[in-house]
Amino acid sequence: MEPEDIRSKNQQELSRVLSDLGQPSYRAKQVFSWLQKNGIQKFSEMTNVSKALREALAQRYYIANAEIAQRLVSKIDGTRKYLFQLNDGELVEAVLMDYHHGRTICISTQVGCRMNCTFCATGKSGFSRNMTAGEMVAEVQAAQRDGGVRISNIVLMGMGEPLDNYENVLRFLELITNIDGMNIGMRHISLSTCGLVDRIYDLAEHRYQLTLSVSLHAPNDQIRSQTMPISRKYSIEELLKACRYYEKVTGRRVSYEYAMISGINDSEACAKELAERLEGTLCHVNLIPVNSVAGTGYRKSPLEKQQHFISILEHHGITATVRRTLGSDINASCGQLRRRRQEEVSHV
Repeated sequence: MEPEDIRSKNQQELSRVLSDLGQPSYRAKQVFSWLQKNGIQKFSEMTNVSKALREALAQRYYIANAEIAQRLVSKIDGTRKYLFQLNDGELVEAVLMDYHHGRTICISTQVGCRMNCTFCATGKSGFSRNMTAGEMVAEVQAAQRDGGVRISNIVLMGMGEPLDNYENVLRFLELITNIDGMNIGMRHISLSTCGLVDRIYDLAEHRYQLTLSVSLHAPNDQIRSQTMPISRKYSIEELLKACRYYEKVTGRRVSYEYAMISGINDSEACAKELAERLEGTLCHVNLIPVNSVAGTGYRKSPLEKQQHFISILEHHGITATVRRTLGSDINASCGQLRRRRQEEVSHV
């Protein structure tokens, strides 16, 4: 029987594990704290737990870890980009950023991605597997340990589609917000999706107070289908209907991500159509100057077009901003380090 990832277990599950090993109930909280709050990487680090119990756990379980395979640090703003190696050798990326409201980490939820958005480097390197909740927690812990900082905000916007790994992401949210763990409040977490409509409805029913961030990137299905294959399954109207439901049920503002691609989706007509679709909803539009990814041919929209786009949205009562660019000297968007490493290995 394959060992299980013990960092993915909640306190109730740990209580059952330890009960089966003849341990008192209070041990569950101790072990949970070691795994979640202290971020241990080996069972031997549980100093207030007997050696016999540590060995028994090590025989049955493994601790999901994220080892730093590569680290890039921006000379401009100190942004740190990580290529993490997981226990099985798979590679994922994360980015640690410093904002005025605290330190934010953008983590991966899958090894690769199935969504194949054309402007994204992650999709070009293929999909390997889902990440466990423990591996996601390990990303946060590894960056916090390396940076010697307290991480206060999390963005699930790295490699992968979070709602395509739904159950593991829900468990991650449970673990990371636990008071006996890292205790990061739900309002300090953003979850980004390309638009898996059925899962948006499912997520809404949990009434989480996280921020739902939807990768829209177009005002209509014709343009969206050029860059996002998911639009062939769910229309923009279906997606926005789900978002309005999420907004109504949770009372939370929905954030719409919009990658500005020169000549594709940055026209005045696009801005007006988007404004008409979103007018009257509780939302924010986050414009993103598209990243240069080899093989796409996409170019960043000019600054004046970005500003004109914002003015049109604001005229319709929709708040909009251009995302602040961090780590520009290290290509801090996710997917590129892993892809480069894959290419290096394939040429050996």
